[in-house]
Amino acid sequence: MSTATAPVHDTPTGRRARWFVGGLVEITAGAADTDGRYTLLEVTMPPGAVSPLHVHHTEDEGFYVLEGAVTIEVGDDVVTLGPGQHAFGPRDVPHRFTVGPDGAHMLWVLTPGGFEALVEEASVPAATLTLPPADVLPPPDFADIARRHGNQLLG
Repeated sequence: MSTATAPVHDTPTGRRARWFVGGLVEITAGAADTDGRYTLLEVTMPPGAVSPLHVHHTEDEGFYVLEGAVTIEVGDDVVTLGPGQHAFGPRDVPHRFTVGPDGAHMLWVLTPGGFEALVEEASVPAATLTLPPADVLPPPDFADIARRHGNQLLG
């Protein structure tokens, strides 16, 4: 049995906070913290935020809504989630989400761990634990960054 270790992070919440694709992402646990088993992200997204259609080739993804509402499209399935509800996006199945009119606060769990490396490369450190200013945009080479991390943007 291995001994649990507490990761060192850079915010008062104990998490690495990033402004990523229009939202605030707090890296609660990454591959280094979980022996590579999973990544846990706490995500806050503004009303109406839409992720591009994309596919993960190296990890499965779970979405758990804490507050607000999110419509998740996974393959041909579409479901709208509210607080306390979960959806699963298996690897190699295209998916996207659309945030409801009140925004959303979610947990994303990705297995195995490592997705936080994409988040860190395609984001900037959050100056505050708030949504990013409108001028904070994804990098112009976001599709290339995603591809390097085993993901593909489809639309």
